[in-house]
Amino acid sequence: MTKYAVGVDIGGTTVKIGLFVTNGTLIDTWEIITNTENNGEAVLPDIAASVKEKLEEKEISLADVVGIGMGVPGPISPDGTVLKCVNLGWGIFNVEQKMEQLIGLKAKAGNDANVAALGEMWQGGGKGYDSIVMVTLGTGVGGGVIINGQILPGIHGAAGEIGHMPMCDDETDTCGCGKKGCLEQYTSANGITRVTRKYLEAHPEEVSTLRAVKELNSKEIFDAAKEGDPVALKMVERTGDMLGKALAMISCVVDPEAFVIGGGMSKAGAILLDSIKEHYQKYAFHASRDIEFKGAMLGNLAGIYGGVKMVL
Repeated sequence: MTKYAVGVDIGGTTVKIGLFVTNGTLIDTWEIITNTENNGEAVLPDIAASVKEKLEEKEISLADVVGIGMGVPGPISPDGTVLKCVNLGWGIFNVEQKMEQLIGLKAKAGNDANVAALGEMWQGGGKGYDSIVMVTLGTGVGGGVIINGQILPGIHGAAGEIGHMPMCDDETDTCGCGKKGCLEQYTSANGITRVTRKYLEAHPEEVSTLRAVKELNSKEIFDAAKEGDPVALKMVERTGDMLGKALAMISCVVDPEAFVIGGGMSKAGAILLDSIKEHYQKYAFHASRDIEFKGAMLGNLAGIYGGVKMVL
């Protein structure tokens, strides 16, 4: 008898939902709008209604669905209590219990970055490993820690918030989190752009094709580096150095089998991955120096894969 499971990735704008066979085969994926009005009170009822509609369409009974797993954009305690989701307007409540009442299925919930890491470990770049740290390099820097096949959420649901590791004592700009000198201020897509702009202003004597770029962004910087632009190469080197050092610190604490690098900026490919790995090996403790570096493979579907894996 075929059994099914549902994976959900709740974002601030849209909710991605996937229907899976329990062996990991994705049958269908779709999106609904995230209705954040009235402190997001419609988000979970909308998901429940959409899932029920899809099951009816596919002629699958609730009895054949083992559960629903959700990635949520905020900290979640191990018992399923969400500790405020600013993007959704949510306060503090048990998201698992609420969903179980709405849909009549077992429900599991976790922080979206952790859930995406679980998805990558199960069916993506981390497949074949039990202990990974996923690093997402996008607008910010996020992470997820999986040890022995289990999400490590931390007591406050904040394990894996690697973007807010303090890296520079003399930073004058403030991070979105309110601190100064966080990792994501230098190594996110916005971060490398900010650092490059500052560098170009401070070194007017240095020749670079980046000076002619109207809307500077991380892709332009990596493309210029691949063409041999000296300033762009310097910026990639700095980014690799700082990420390498941060990941070496992380490996001193959790000693994973592999780092899985994802997020929009990871599309830069080998020029970034190789730089991170080279610097990591320079900083890492000898016992965990020979670690695997993998590119994430599931893209924005990692969250729904991870949601299903949580339920299983």
